[in-house]
Amino acid sequence: MKPAFVIFSCLALFACSAERKAGEGADERADLILTNARVYTLGWPDPTPEGEIDAAAPHDANGWRPDAAAIAISDGKIVFVGDVDGALAMKSADANVVDLNGATVTPGLVDSHTHILELGAKLSAVDLTHVDTEDEAVALVAARAKDAPKGEWILGAGWDEGAWASRYPDKTKLTAAVPDNPVALDGLHGFAMWVNQAALDAGGVTAATPVPVGGEMRLDANGEPNGLFLNNATTIIDEIIPPPSAAEVKARILRGLDQMAQDGYVTVHDAGVGADYQTALEELDAENRLPIRFYSMLSLRDEDLIREWIAKGPDADNVGFLVTKSVKAYYDGALGSRGARLLEDYADMPGHRGVSGDAYGFNEALLADVMRAGFQTGVHAIGDAGNREALDILERVMEAAPQSRANRHRIEHAQIVSPEDMPRFAALNVIASMEPPHAMEDKTWAEDRLGPERIKGAYAWRSLRRAGARLSFNADNPGSDHNIFYGLHSAVARKDKDGEPEGGWFPEEAVTIDEAMRAYTSWAAYAAFREDETGVIEPGRWADLTIMDIDPFVTAEAAPDDLLSGRILMTIVNGEIVFDGR
Repeated sequence: MKPAFVIFSCLALFACSAERKAGEGADERADLILTNARVYTLGWPDPTPEGEIDAAAPHDANGWRPDAAAIAISDGKIVFVGDVDGALAMKSADANVVDLNGATVTPGLVDSHTHILELGAKLSAVDLTHVDTEDEAVALVAARAKDAPKGEWILGAGWDEGAWASRYPDKTKLTAAVPDNPVALDGLHGFAMWVNQAALDAGGVTAATPVPVGGEMRLDANGEPNGLFLNNATTIIDEIIPPPSAAEVKARILRGLDQMAQDGYVTVHDAGVGADYQTALEELDAENRLPIRFYSMLSLRDEDLIREWIAKGPDADNVGFLVTKSVKAYYDGALGSRGARLLEDYADMPGHRGVSGDAYGFNEALLADVMRAGFQTGVHAIGDAGNREALDILERVMEAAPQSRANRHRIEHAQIVSPEDMPRFAALNVIASMEPPHAMEDKTWAEDRLGPERIKGAYAWRSLRRAGARLSFNADNPGSDHNIFYGLHSAVARKDKDGEPEGGWFPEEAVTIDEAMRAYTSWAAYAAFREDETGVIEPGRWADLTIMDIDPFVTAEAAPDDLLSGRILMTIVNGEIVFDGR
């Protein structure tokens, strides 16, 4: 039975900013109590599409203030939100009372587009995320190779295929430095692969190797593969890298999820889960080993897996730690590698407009079957043509199968959208699942690709909000740093980690901290059909909470750059402390 709510009198400390709600008194005893906290419940209404804060929010001329100081939790659910005395009154004999000493509590963070298996692999691979040159990357790989047995594959990830697009490396230096070990180095966003000759030899890759539609295998002066594979051609290398064992797949998943828990996330939406990955997830779930909640978005590219799930339908249960009711599809390539499909030519490559649809291996008929079977779909679309065509496809299927309109379909990235297409997101009930960090990482070259006018429709969070679109925010990790403080700073300041550019990059597209926090919590919960279970701190909802050492609401208004100094202190999932870094 859901608790009946009793309203407590407002304390002067919180200026009557919110109602204090409790459970049914002595009948409900808490097993975990958080005290002396700055709690932001997000229980007030959403801001307007222009970012104007609702009158009921705990905000006035003096700025933001928390709307509670304590939370009581019982059996994985929140049973009280309010003052310290009220929470302690619900203490059970063996309750764990945690004094947070003024730390901030928010609804649990959700990364609504991530790749946990890749993150887990990257944590043990050569990290090239902050490497600026080919020589630096080669040196790091060579250092790893010194301790590797001859013939063992060396994997790395993180070199920026967007920033390096006009100076792409080839196999020459990598082969000279590491001749005896196959090397495969994945690009930052997964749309480029750089290998040495040993990798080509190990996989039998030659100029005669078929290149998948929507991909490019670069050739050298002799007409042989030069070691660089772009867009859909990266699958050539993916298929020749020895697959990890079932045990290693599980280990990578757990490494990735443990890292996300340490970074404050209570739920991830993994965009593009294949059969072996899904099997490992199901086994981990059956073993009760998933530390945080996992929303699985099956890969449309794995047709056998998709057909299997179409036959049985999406999960009806929405409360388990593993829920599968969504499918991820790739419609076009990435902007950095010039694979995103544009309405007009690339400004820095006349005559070229990227790749999409059938030319990128996209299976529209299978997507339609998925939608008719009741699944949510998340369609990867980067370019303005890619977004328009993806919306066209969703609209066609919805017209033929009206019941599919309720499935909260998503465009993953929605990176460059023509102004005339922005209202279509709201009209079709399509969520824009976007990455604030991408804007900051792409800003040094994005305008070169798009030109001064088209760039205005890129990374356009405010314009999409103004057009009525629902947003969720994420990092597309491991392609971008998923640190929440970096994500919030990118969203509200439109600056990179060095505070550049002064005043922000196209600051008119920034969102407020109220909007940014919701895009990582309550709006992301909506994107997974969980708005009634989580995303707001109130009795009856899941006890999924994030605790941090700074107040992001106050900090974002007073000194946005200070957001970058924030640190996660604790993560609570289903009433259990899964990370304690105090």
